[in-house]
Amino acid sequence: MSTSPDYLNSLFSLRGKVAVVIGGTGELCGAMGEGLAAAGAEVVLVGRNEEKAKPRLDRIHAAGGKGYFVSAEASEKAALEQLLATVLARSGQVDIVVNGAGVNSATPFLDIAEDEFDRIVRINMKGVFLGCQIFGKYLVTRGQGGSIINLGSMSGVVPLSRVFTYSATKAAVHNLSKNLAREWATQKVRVNTLVPGFFPAEQNRKILSPERVTSIMGHTPMKRFGEAKELVGATLLLAGDVAGGFITGSEIIVDGGYHAMTI
Repeated sequence: MSTSPDYLNSLFSLRGKVAVVIGGTGELCGAMGEGLAAAGAEVVLVGRNEEKAKPRLDRIHAAGGKGYFVSAEASEKAALEQLLATVLARSGQVDIVVNGAGVNSATPFLDIAEDEFDRIVRINMKGVFLGCQIFGKYLVTRGQGGSIINLGSMSGVVPLSRVFTYSATKAAVHNLSKNLAREWATQKVRVNTLVPGFFPAEQNRKILSPERVTSIMGHTPMKRFGEAKELVGATLLLAGDVAGGFITGSEIIVDGGYHAMTI
């Protein structure tokens, strides 16, 4: 194995790659997209609201990176098919896909309405399913490999109170990712799950009551929330063909030790 400076510099380099970040207008996936751009990838931030993407793209461009926004509904097959066509027409390829669109709810289990349940399943589970199916088909057919990073959750590893439907959908994402990793390993299409612990973001602020924050901190050895930028290192590991070339079917947990804590 070479440990020359050139090899070390290439470990996390994404020069010449194109990364599609679905959910890229959100705080966590937006930070991941910014990190991918800093490593040299052309980044496509995907979401519903272009105004949310603008500050992130401004920072990417100011740092000398490349990126643009495409509007798409993550849970609609036709929209994701059009997204792929748009990116191929503009950028010529796709190498990295982040499936990160998600919504949450803190409704007590016996009060969860069917429409709320269906909405969360549609976005969190069906959206990842469609993203993997549409972009996975492209990557497998292309025959040059690629990386799919699905956003999981600590609630997909161990049950968390108050987020019943969210937890169920995230557990499904973890399972789907492992199945696809096995399915596509020989085609060099790697599928992994990035598992954030507690990172304050738009979708979970409504459930972070003072009592819940106290409980979380008591179960987190580092005694703090994560910062969105702290997901970048794991993202680059999973995205890169050099650093992460033999990593597939894994759950990379970034949680300040939350999952390692019992009593």
